[in-house]
Amino acid sequence: MPRFFMAGTNLAGGRAYIRGQDAEHVRVLRLRPGEDVVICDGAGKDYRCRIVSSLAGEVEAEVVEVVPCRGEPAADVTVYAGLPKGERADYLIQKCVEAGAKRIVFFECERCVARLDGRGVDKKLERFNRISQAAAEQSGRGIIPRVEYIHDYVEMLDSAVKAGACLFMYETGEDRSPLREAIEAAGDFSSISLITGPEGGFSPAEARLAKGAGAVLCSMGERIFRCETAPVVAVTAVMYARGEL
Repeated sequence: MPRFFMAGTNLAGGRAYIRGQDAEHVRVLRLRPGEDVVICDGAGKDYRCRIVSSLAGEVEAEVVEVVPCRGEPAADVTVYAGLPKGERADYLIQKCVEAGAKRIVFFECERCVARLDGRGVDKKLERFNRISQAAAEQSGRGIIPRVEYIHDYVEMLDSAVKAGACLFMYETGEDRSPLREAIEAAGDFSSISLITGPEGGFSPAEARLAKGAGAVLCSMGERIFRCETAPVVAVTAVMYARGEL
């Protein structure tokens, strides 16, 4: 069933009025009166609606029922990812949103190849958040996960460790816990931060800082994941451990 978020939609008197790009999308999909769509309020509630009329620039639909969105996981998962270059960031956003992440925060660190300058940050984030919205609509999410950016590595760590659990994916060292064991040891958390590195991984100094800040250093097994794959695998592992898959 086609799914839209509330932006561009007004709800009044048991009717939904879809306007703007969403109305154009309805037209492109050739949806006709009598067919159903879902409108999500972005806060976890779904409005199942039946199209009454479809005109240029506006679609009117009758609200049939209002139900909680079933696509939202119980735990809040935030992905902190070293900023990758090119389309790798796009893939990371799409797949982490599909897997169930609530927020994605890119950051810069020692081995990051990609960098964002002051003028480019807002434009890049606007594009990233459009990708997140499209992925949320496609995957049946009840919210649009926010994509954010933190320039400073220490500031990123300060933010990440505020969650109920904070896991730092690191490819070397003897003091790492297997990811499965780290998730189990975190217990019944309501929020979790997953920190993954850029193309070149983290430096030993950055790993020491993370451990000193309170993050748990984790191993993701003997295979080496690409920087855009590791966060997706980590989110999926959390969802499986929490019974969300």
